[in-house]
Amino acid sequence: MQTRKLGNSGLEASAIGLGCMGMNYHRGPAPDKNEMIALIRAAVERGVTFFDTAQVYGPFTNEELVGEALAPFRDQLVIATKFGQDFGPDGKQVGLNRLNSRPEYITQIVEGSLQRLRIETIDLFYQHRVDPNVPIEDVAGALRDLIQQGKVKHFGLSEAGAQTIRRAHAVQLVAAVQSEYSLWWRQPEAEVLPACEELGIGFVPYSPLGRGCLTGKIDETTTFGRNDNRSTLPRFTPEARKANQPVVRLLEEIGRKKGATAAQIALAWLLAQKPWIVAIPGTTKLHRLEENISAAAIELTANDLRHIEDAVSKISVQGDRYPQAERELTGR
Repeated sequence: MQTRKLGNSGLEASAIGLGCMGMNYHRGPAPDKNEMIALIRAAVERGVTFFDTAQVYGPFTNEELVGEALAPFRDQLVIATKFGQDFGPDGKQVGLNRLNSRPEYITQIVEGSLQRLRIETIDLFYQHRVDPNVPIEDVAGALRDLIQQGKVKHFGLSEAGAQTIRRAHAVQLVAAVQSEYSLWWRQPEAEVLPACEELGIGFVPYSPLGRGCLTGKIDETTTFGRNDNRSTLPRFTPEARKANQPVVRLLEEIGRKKGATAAQIALAWLLAQKPWIVAIPGTTKLHRLEENISAAAIELTANDLRHIEDAVSKISVQGDRYPQAERELTGR
């Protein structure tokens, strides 16, 4: 597995990481815990060094899963987690719409992540969503303090706009920005990626396979299990899934020429955009993990990329990626 540097921060990770959210949160009934621990460790054995989780996944149980799975390999890896939700006094009042990035709360909540992840220092600590009630300079200052205390190594932002990134970076260097990015959601190309390139910040696309749609395994007949949040997303209505099949067919066409799957072409396309991009596809299956990892070895030529660009420019992706409340939260 090739490694990449996330901008100028000195943070280095495998080109393909592993998003761990779906292993027990938001993707239907949770799989067997021991199977997921085995899967995470299989990723380590295959060269994956970058693992992504968050406090709100569960809440907290995903961090616990990742912490237990990676405990034997700690020194070899980059573990990223996220803060920014307000869990209330009982630790149960959660949701992306309940935000709290007050510096004193960040200082408090970091301790739980350290314990659950079984580590002394968090390699990359993202603000999960920008809190409109807390100046980003205050958030960056709190992370600067945690870095000075040795509790965090690098500061990240998730779903932040270019100006927010610049303001935060002026207080504490931002190592990485995580946002959705794939062939069916390219908005980061307008302002966020140019800002990252200018400032020397790495970029980590989440949902690089369009929450599964770009694998070619989902169509208008697919049903989603209990607790699978895709059933609530406008882009996953049967009508939208049917309308968006041309993107999948394009990936399958390129894949046939390369001896690769649609998912592998989607990931290879992402990696070809910038050398400081690290993708974090998620999965609960070993064969999908191996498929995703293999994408790092696929080289798309300039002609391949031009063909994809020309074809995608003629396809209109249907359906918003989030319901209205969450679109307001991200500003997209």
